[in-house]
Amino acid sequence: MRIIIAGDGKVGRILTQKLSMEGHDLTLIDQDQSVLDVSMERFDVMAVQGNCASMQVLIHAGIRKADLLIAVTGADEINLLCAMTAHGINPDVHTIARIRNPEYNEQIYNMRSLFGLSLIVNPEYQAAREISRLLKYPGFLKRDTFAKGRVEIVELKVEEGSKLCNMPICSLNHTLKTKVIVCAVRRDGQTSIPDGNYILKQGDRIYVTAATNDLTLLLKNLGIITNKVKRVIICGGGRISYYLADDLQKSGMHVEIIEKDSDRCVELANRLPDVDVVKGDGSSQLLLDSMGVENTDALVAMTTLDEMNMIISLYGKSCGVKQVVTKVAHLENNSMMDSLSIGSVICAKELCCNNIVTYVRAMQNKSGAALAIHAIADGEAEALEFVVDEKVRNTGVPLKELKFKKNVRIVSIRHMGKGVEFPTGESVMKKGDAVIIVSGGDNQIRQINDIFL
Repeated sequence: MRIIIAGDGKVGRILTQKLSMEGHDLTLIDQDQSVLDVSMERFDVMAVQGNCASMQVLIHAGIRKADLLIAVTGADEINLLCAMTAHGINPDVHTIARIRNPEYNEQIYNMRSLFGLSLIVNPEYQAAREISRLLKYPGFLKRDTFAKGRVEIVELKVEEGSKLCNMPICSLNHTLKTKVIVCAVRRDGQTSIPDGNYILKQGDRIYVTAATNDLTLLLKNLGIITNKVKRVIICGGGRISYYLADDLQKSGMHVEIIEKDSDRCVELANRLPDVDVVKGDGSSQLLLDSMGVENTDALVAMTTLDEMNMIISLYGKSCGVKQVVTKVAHLENNSMMDSLSIGSVICAKELCCNNIVTYVRAMQNKSGAALAIHAIADGEAEALEFVVDEKVRNTGVPLKELKFKKNVRIVSIRHMGKGVEFPTGESVMKKGDAVIIVSGGDNQIRQINDIFL
């Protein structure tokens, strides 16, 4: 497809990398020519220097023949004007705009057709929702939901003394007394799609598929004791913190935000009257101790510096905080973060880009497109949900008789009216089923048929 990306910042760069790998014809627009030069050196893309909200610049970038415009500059207003102008020039173009200001949420959603928007993305709001889910249902490092909430892929770490240490995957269900599938393992910075003979080791991060109703039993049988989160300390008062605090306090949690900037403290206090806002440095051990960090149920590190967030999270873990969440701006240092005890790691930009890539794939494959796509194992594998239609090959054939591409696995089949099955070699796919597929390596899975040799 012909795609124009307006804004070559961090989100624009991640999108360029992901979409260029999938073979799309990309044109970038940015005010800074030096930034565009770096992207043109790294990726096979065209670039136009200028104001992306300008009609002349958009025409020069090829908006009349474009299939999709993605506006991800740093200014909401520019993104809106860019999308409106693009839609005015080419009424058939799909438009995606990043809108981050909480004040615009309701009006943008209600007036999206007037603005010519096909999709609105808000990285901070999406990240806050992800963190909120983790805090409301503690025990896992990450949770991704499929099959209309019936199936989840959860991330766990094999800790010292865990029942999982030195256990072959084939013995897992007998030990845990519940049906699960280990669909990916991350060890020493490398991700693999394991078979039954794979032996789990201390420090492994494993990605487990299970029925949502079985998650509590899974934690219980692993000996992981979880208590409802009642008190949360958030270090940093940015947009994600605002969205998160608003959601958590509505759920009955006691929330405290630590923020350095006086004006931002006043703004947060006015917007969130039921949240305690403390002026101070969230990385200060003295301040955290004075607030009783050792007695809090959850600590969320949300400052603007990744390194500072990691230090805060490490200190929280050392104080015995059960639930720790660390926000990072980028995931380039995966191996380093794997070795640190910093709890759940959230990257708002990655979540936003994965949402956009899902939309792009749905445009490209209007029939047979994935219902949901989630990046797992720090983006080195994908979990995709598809519906089996008449175009899918090998329906009705037992899985043990099929030949699949390397690093591809079917981890769940939801049969119409019959619930969820975690497949064995005897399982079959039928028309109307919803299947969840995990894919690693260099595989590009856009439709179910892409998994077969």
